[in-house]
Amino acid sequence: MEVKAIYNGFRMSPQKVREVVRQIQGLPAVEAEAKLMFVPRKSAKAVAKTLKSAIANAENNHDLRREDLIVREATAGHGRVMKRFRPRARGSASPILKRSSNIRIVLTDEKPAAAAAPAAEETE
Repeated sequence: MEVKAIYNGFRMSPQKVREVVRQIQGLPAVEAEAKLMFVPRKSAKAVAKTLKSAIANAENNHDLRREDLIVREATAGHGRVMKRFRPRARGSASPILKRSSNIRIVLTDEKPAAAAAPAAEETE
């Protein structure tokens, strides 16, 4: 069974959030939660908050055990972009893009299938 949690509109660039999100992909949920506590980035708190929400959804809505959960998918996509302008020389202005990101975490209780060993090919 898959369980997901989404955090829309987190005020940080998706590039910066992806660095943290990549670190927890494929880990058991409990291990990912522990790992995020020691990541020294602002985005780690938001990712941890989303992960805790996904774990709570699994426990309360689907009666799953937190020890069985694995982070199947963790992504940080583009959110809304606020456009601002900064004054420049000679009366001109340059645009500033204040980006936000949408964090999405999908947990599953299914064990990943073991990769089948490739069959030995005969050489002639």
